[in-house]
Amino acid sequence: EGEAICFHLAEELNGTGKRAIHRVLFNEITKNAVLKAFENPTTIDQNKVEAQQARRILDRLVGYQVSPLLWKKVRKGLSAGRVQTVALRMIVDREKEIRAFKPEEYWNFSARLRAENPPPFEARAVRRDGKKFKIPNQEQANELLAELKKSDFIVQDVKRKERKRNPLPPFITSKLQQDAARQLNFSVKKTMTIAQRLYEGIELGDEGSVGLITYMRTDSTRISSSAVGEVRKFIGSTYGADFLPDKPNLYRSKKGAQDAHEAIRPTSVMRQPADVKAYLNRDEFRLYDLIWKRFVASQMAPAVFDQTEIEIEAGRTLFKAVGSILKFEGFLKVYQEGNDTDDPVAESEAGDEGRVLPDVSVGEKLKVEELMHEQKFTQPPPRYNEASLVKALEEKGIGRPSTYQSILSVITQREYVSKENGRFVPSELGEVVTELLVNHFGELFNYDYTARLEEELDEIEEGKEDWVKALKDFYAEFKERLDTAQDEMKNLKEEEIPTDEICEKCGSKMVIRWGRFGRFMACSNYPECRNTKEIAREGSVADELESGEQPKEICSKCGRPMVVKKGRYGEFLACSGYPECKNTKKIVRDPEGEVKVHEEKTLDEKCPQCGTNLVQKHGRFGEFIACGNYPECRYIKPNLTGVRCPKCEKGELVERKSRRGKVFYGCERYPDCDYVMWNKPLPRQCPSCGAPFLVEKYTKREGTVIICENRDCDFREVPEAAEAEQPAVQESA
Repeated sequence: EGEAICFHLAEELNGTGKRAIHRVLFNEITKNAVLKAFENPTTIDQNKVEAQQARRILDRLVGYQVSPLLWKKVRKGLSAGRVQTVALRMIVDREKEIRAFKPEEYWNFSARLRAENPPPFEARAVRRDGKKFKIPNQEQANELLAELKKSDFIVQDVKRKERKRNPLPPFITSKLQQDAARQLNFSVKKTMTIAQRLYEGIELGDEGSVGLITYMRTDSTRISSSAVGEVRKFIGSTYGADFLPDKPNLYRSKKGAQDAHEAIRPTSVMRQPADVKAYLNRDEFRLYDLIWKRFVASQMAPAVFDQTEIEIEAGRTLFKAVGSILKFEGFLKVYQEGNDTDDPVAESEAGDEGRVLPDVSVGEKLKVEELMHEQKFTQPPPRYNEASLVKALEEKGIGRPSTYQSILSVITQREYVSKENGRFVPSELGEVVTELLVNHFGELFNYDYTARLEEELDEIEEGKEDWVKALKDFYAEFKERLDTAQDEMKNLKEEEIPTDEICEKCGSKMVIRWGRFGRFMACSNYPECRNTKEIAREGSVADELESGEQPKEICSKCGRPMVVKKGRYGEFLACSGYPECKNTKKIVRDPEGEVKVHEEKTLDEKCPQCGTNLVQKHGRFGEFIACGNYPECRYIKPNLTGVRCPKCEKGELVERKSRRGKVFYGCERYPDCDYVMWNKPLPRQCPSCGAPFLVEKYTKREGTVIICENRDCDFREVPEAAEAEQPAVQESA
C-alpha cells in the first residue's frame, strides 16, 4: 500500500509451466519512468505484501467485529474503525476540554509612542520586574496605568538583524489538504476529488487529454531530477538569477514516510496556470494554481526581511516593538502559505511583517501619545476544522494521508459529528459511541497505541517483525476485550432511566430513553401514551436558553408553551400543541455570544412577486429578507451592490452566500449569466484607468484596501480606519 507497484505477468514458461511474476517499481508516474521500470523488473518484495495484508486484516478485525456490537447496543448503521474512532475521540476530547474550560482574566497594555524620527509606533508590554508580563485583574491594571503615566519611556536596546524565511517543500497529501482548506475553503473530500481529475487528465485542445499533476496520494517531498532541472531553468529565465539558489533546495521527508511517490507537482512547470485556465473550471484552476505556485516557490531563494526590535523601559515594565520589512521577495513573489487560524504565533508574526519602526538610539526618551489597556479573558482551545484535524492526525502519526478523506466523510455520514461555522462538533451519538468504545477498548483507541501500531506495521514492511505473530498478539487481547464488551457494554436500546417528572397528558412518570437523535424523555405508559420531551444537552444553545433568566416562550399562534426540539439543522423551539399547531422559532446566538430566540420582523416593504409584506428572517448563514407568504412564495430579497455585471452588462451584481456560508458576488440574472467574484464591488469609477467599478479587498498584511479590478491598473487606496469595513474572517473546511 502506498507504493507504485505494477505486476507484470510475463508469459515465460520455464519448465514448470507457470508464469513468472515480476515486480515493476517506479517512483514517478511519467512515461519515461514507467518504460524504464518495465525494462528492469525486479522480484516481489514479500515484506511489503505481508505489511499490506496485516494492515487490511487489522482494519477488518476491528471494523467487522466492533461495528456489529454498536448495531446491537446502540442502533443500526453505526461503524467503528481502528483510525476512524481515534479521530472521533480527538473531536470529543476537544469538546470536553471546551466545556471544562474556565476563563481567566488578564490585561494587555500597549503604548503609542513617538521618537525624534517618524513614524509613531506601538509597543506592547512584555515583562514586569524581569518576569513575564501578567496583570490578572482591574485593580492591578489601574495601579499599573497610574504608574506608567508618571514613568519615562526610555529606549533600552535596539536590535537590527536580517532574517531569512525559507520556502516550504512541495505539497504532500496532508499539506495539500490543509492549505486548500485554509486558502481555498475546500473540504478534504473536494480537494482530493479535484486533484484526482487533474491527475487523470484534462482535455487541453489540440494536446488532447493531459495529466496536469503527479500522483496526489504521497507522503514524500522528493522531486525527480528532471523536474528540478526544468523548474530551475524556468525560475532563472522568468524571475532572474537572484531568485534562483546556487543549488537545488532539498527537503527531508518526515520519519516513517513510505517515500513511494514523489511530491505533488505539475507534470510540467511550463504549463503555467494562465495557459490552461481556459480548459479548467473555477475550482480546478484554483487548485492547480495552488499546486503550481507551491512547487515553483519550493525551488526559489529565501525571502529576506530587515527585522528591528526596540525594547523600551518604563519604570518596572518593559515594552517591546517589532517591525519586519521585506528586503527581498524571494519565493514570496510566487507563493504565500495560508496562516493557520488556530496558531496565534503565526498570526502574530504575520502582523509584524510590513510594520515600519523609526530610527531610534539607546537612551532616547520617547513621547507617549497614548496608553492603552484592554481587559481580556483566556479562550478555550478551538474546535477542529478539517485543516487542523488533518494536521493533528498527521502530527500524532495516526492513519495515512490517503485515508483522511474517508475518515472525515465516515464520521460525518454516521452523524457522529456535525459542522458549525466550518468546525467539527460531536453529536450526542458521537459522544456516547466514543464513551462506550473507550470504556471497553481503551488501549485500542488510544492515540499513542494507534501510532505505535503504525510503527509496528512499518517494521513488518522492513522485515523486522513477523506479520502472523503480530496479528496473533493483537487478536488475543482484542478478542478478550470483545467478549467482555458483548456481555458488559450498556445496551442503550433497552435502557430506561426513571425520572420524577410526570407526563402532562396521562399522569404517568416519564423515563429517559435513547432515540435516533440522542436521549429524550418519554412516557412510561408507551405505547398507550406517546408523549415525548427533548432533553437539552450540556453546552447546547437550548441548554443555555433554558438555564437563563428568559421567560418561557409562548406560541404566538395558539398561546401554548414552546418546547425545545431537535431537527436536521440543530435545536429549535416548536409549539407543544403539535401537530395541531406547527409554529416554530429559531434559536440563534447573537454577536456577543448570547443565546436568544429569533423573532421574525414584518417590514413595510412589499414582495414584488405576490404583494405580501416582506419579513426579516434568520437562516443557517444569518439574517435575510424574504416574503412573508412562504412557502407559497419563495422570493428572497437580494443585497444589491449598485454595480453593473461586467459580463452581460444587463444585470446587477448582488451579494450571495455559498453552501458553506462564504460571501461572494454574482450576477442577479443567474443562471442566464454565471459571472461571480469574491471581492466586494464598489460603485465607484477608477480614477486612474476609468474602469466602471472598484473592489474592496482584505489582506492580513495591509488590512482593507480598495483596488481596481483591471489587472493592468495599479490603483490602490487604503481607507481611513474609521471608514474601513473589515470583513468577518471566513472559516476554513
